[in-house]
Amino acid sequence: MALISLEDLDGLDDEQLDDDITDHAEPMDEENSDRLLAHWQEVGRGHQVSVPPEMTGPIQEMTRNSQQRETLTYVSVSRHEKLGEEVYEERVYPAGNWVSVTSSEDLYEQSISTAFMRLMKFICKDNSAGRYLGMTVPVVSSVQMMEDRKSFGKEVMTAFFLPAEFQQAPPTPNDPAITVLHREPIRVIASTFFGTTNEETVLRQVTQLWEVLGERADVRPDAFMVAVYENPGVPQRRNEIWFLCRNQ
Repeated sequence: MALISLEDLDGLDDEQLDDDITDHAEPMDEENSDRLLAHWQEVGRGHQVSVPPEMTGPIQEMTRNSQQRETLTYVSVSRHEKLGEEVYEERVYPAGNWVSVTSSEDLYEQSISTAFMRLMKFICKDNSAGRYLGMTVPVVSSVQMMEDRKSFGKEVMTAFFLPAEFQQAPPTPNDPAITVLHREPIRVIASTFFGTTNEETVLRQVTQLWEVLGERADVRPDAFMVAVYENPGVPQRRNEIWFLCRNQ
């Protein structure tokens, strides 16, 4: 069974839990801690994910700091519109250190949620710095496309760009499954869509973007990325498909 992912982290709001849980940095008392875990276990059941008790600490940290995420910046190369609406944008993202973990579950949704569970622990003190690190959005999952372009591989690498404070000296993960890797600048073709991110919706968006682009020698046909910005509390939450451009 899958675990909780980034898309579940902001489902908390002030109507569901008291302000003293979401607005203060002090440690929660046992009652509030139990209520928070129970809330997330209920959220998890609604999304067919499992939230074990050992995730209580990371969930508390992420909840308290949910409004302090950095957004990964990029340079816009060009924007392409149709009937006044943007169809896709070509971008260049900077070189830097990413924190990643690879998972190979039966379903795409299970792979990304299992991976992000590990990343949550790394963010929340399971690192050589022994402190909460913060994070950037989007969280990006790299997927290998099959030759028929109608399905993709089971192995998914989920990663986020380290916050600026830690780019020069990245903390070491305590979990050996997590890797800090340096990526050179990446050039992508990004297409925005709204709603859920599962195998069906992702494949549909990938197919639609290929139809718009046609065959392009500068675009890799064997891989793509899924970028997630928001949580399931937003009915039409923002996501993106990123096609990877070959090195020029």
